[in-house]
Amino acid sequence: MTVQPTPVQQRAISPYRAKPRPRTIIAIVLLALIMLAWGIYWWTTGRWLIDTDDAYVRADIVTLAPRISGYLTEVNVEDNQQVRAGEVLAQIDTRDYQAKVCQAAAAVRAAAAELSVQQARIFSLQARQIQQKSRIDDAQAAVRAAGAESERSALEERRQVRLMSQNVSSMQQLEAAKAEMNKTAANLARAQAQALMSKQALMVLASDRQAAEAELVKADALQSQAQAMLNLARINLGSTQIKSPIAGTAGERTLRVGQYVEVGSPLLAVVPDSVYVIANFKETQIDLMRIGQTAEVTVDAYDGQRFNGTVESFAPASGAQFALLPPDNATGNFTKIVQRMPVRIRLNKGQARLGEIRPGMSVIVTVDTHHG
Repeated sequence: MTVQPTPVQQRAISPYRAKPRPRTIIAIVLLALIMLAWGIYWWTTGRWLIDTDDAYVRADIVTLAPRISGYLTEVNVEDNQQVRAGEVLAQIDTRDYQAKVCQAAAAVRAAAAELSVQQARIFSLQARQIQQKSRIDDAQAAVRAAGAESERSALEERRQVRLMSQNVSSMQQLEAAKAEMNKTAANLARAQAQALMSKQALMVLASDRQAAEAELVKADALQSQAQAMLNLARINLGSTQIKSPIAGTAGERTLRVGQYVEVGSPLLAVVPDSVYVIANFKETQIDLMRIGQTAEVTVDAYDGQRFNGTVESFAPASGAQFALLPPDNATGNFTKIVQRMPVRIRLNKGQARLGEIRPGMSVIVTVDTHHG
């Protein structure tokens, strides 16, 4: 006996499937639209975005340290206080350095006086040289006069000799002529000696002038040295005021009134108001990166608030190369590790809450390598 299927069973084994419901169609269409939109976004924008969470806020923090040693007499800064560029933050006792300035100023005056003495000495030697040259001229004139007189007396002696041989002159006149000749010869020798002494005296004065000029150079050098010491003393006196070189916020304050500070000992740090971001991208991510491309910075501390930035520069080497002990792969055991390349991101000015970002905060950086 054959059993006939019921109408319900006949509908169940029908070769025609049931039509899909409208909700299913809508869901499928929405899913397709979402996938299409995501594909368009990825093709036009998403594939060009490169991000990293290995990024931190940085700032050029300045650590203040005294250039001189001494006791602090004033401290004009508190923790986390805003400071201006050039503002006096602390004062070192000035008494010792003021005394050194007075001492150096006295040394400058003494050196200036010694310089004036040497200049006056050179002026006196110059006048004496001029006077001595006049004496030499007088001595040379006396030599010429004595020579002429000696020549005249020699001629007179020879004339008396001829007259004596002719019995015209007497012996007494001949002897007088010889005596006059000898006298004029002696006067000529004395005049020549005087001229020679005058020339030698001029040479001595020239030598004294050279020595005085050398002393003048020395005195001038001593004055310059004394002036340099005075300038150094004034610099040290000015260094008793510890000033902030930049505007920012004071931190890590360790200075107190009455504290003795040493040269180079850190007293406090000034954090500037301007900050930037260092993002450590993988070396495989920077192929399409260029300076000037736009970047988006997400700050973890502010519930993911985003800030706009710009790629400013690339580090000259990977972070591992600047480590205290750089890796050396030439040891026989080699494991390839993707290196990190630091990229500096400049935050654009005029953004809300930009002044609340602090150095050291963790951020996420996304760079658009297609635009910018």
